[in-house]
Formats: sequence, structure tokens, C-alpha cells
Amino acid sequence: MGLKRIDNVALVVDDIKSAAAFFVELGMVELGGATVSGKWVDEVVGLKDTTSDILMLQTPDGHSRLELTRFQNPPAVGPSPRDLAANGRGWNRVMFTVDDIDDTVARLEKLGGTVVDKVVQYENAYRLCYMRGPEGILIALAQELAGASR
Repeated sequence: MGLKRIDNVALVVDDIKSAAAFFVELGMVELGGATVSGKWVDEVVGLKDTTSDILMLQTPDGHSRLELTRFQNPPAVGPSPRDLAANGRGWNRVMFTVDDIDDTVARLEKLGGTVVDKVVQYENAYRLCYMRGPEGILIALAQELAGASR
């Protein structure tokens, strides 16, 4: 059909450093960042006089990227992720597959991450949870159980 892959998912944040630290602790690798502005940025995002800082992160397997964006001008608008429930409309979370969900949760909690409710088991396939990170960003974690088939 022409679709090749999801190239990256973008998250708008106010504090790019704390968001980056959270995702690096999760296991993502920083690829680099830049400040972007100019006519081409305005035309892509549909705003005027845009200046934003971006930081690209990548999963260790090299297949997935996360773009953290902090808008200097115009400032970010809309509700905070803290105010959005898991059933909010729109793209509201990203799921990551991890080797050890308990270890991952413990490491992210040291950076202020909180499990939304519980780590649960889905059939004999996965252990799952939702976590809130910096600025209330919602992520999901999934640990595939041994012997589970997809």
C-alpha cells in the first residue's frame, strides 16, 4: 500500500531533560538534538514564528524512534498529560516491550515514574502496566512471558 513503518512518535514536553532521562533509563538511546526554526518548520507544523528544541531517541534494536519536542515559540498549548485519563481521545500513550517489568518499574520510579494502578498478567502472554512519567506522560510496559506466542 505504500506505508513502510512508523518512523517516530513525537511527544511535546516542557522539560526535555527530565523526559530524556526517563526514556534513557527505560533503555532508549539518545541520537541527538537540535533547535529548529524558520519557514520550513512553520509550513510543516502550521504555526507562525516557530522555534522548538527536539531530541531524538531510539530503541536499542534501531527500529523505533521517539522525538521529544519543546516549543520555545509559540509555547505548548492544551491540556497537560497529567489531566488526561487512559481513555482520553487521541494518541495518549506509547507501549514499550521490556525484558523485566519489575526491574524497569523500579528504575523508572527512581526518576519519579508511577504505576497508574497495578502490574497485571494478561493470560499466559504478558505482564503489563501503565506508568506516568515526567509531566504526566503515559506509557505502557509489556513483558512477554516465556513460551507466549504472538
